[in-house]
Amino acid sequence: MDQLTQFAPIILMFVVVYFFMIRPQMKKAKQERNFASELKRGDRVVTKSGMHGKILDFSEKNNAVIIETGAGKITFDRSSISMEMSKKLNEPAKPEKESKAKAIKEKK
Repeated sequence: MDQLTQFAPIILMFVVVYFFMIRPQMKKAKQERNFASELKRGDRVVTKSGMHGKILDFSEKNNAVIIETGAGKITFDRSSISMEMSKKLNEPAKPEKESKAKAIKEKK
């Protein structure tokens, strides 16, 4: 029993590290893999370096994405697509903004 109480703080430390550091990283990596596999042609995306564009095609051989930008076509790795920014670009417009704009016009 004394040995268990001696190692309890160390065991507790590993449990805390697992639940606050390792597990969230694994969860985020899984979400990013799912996001990269769900990309489709026509999606508007932003790369992690800040390049905006629209997906034209996929290169399964190189695990890459061909993106059309204002400068032309550029090939990026699938992993270089930013999940957070791309979701914001592709989400549907919120109707709240339209109703607020109508309310402002009606007041005038």
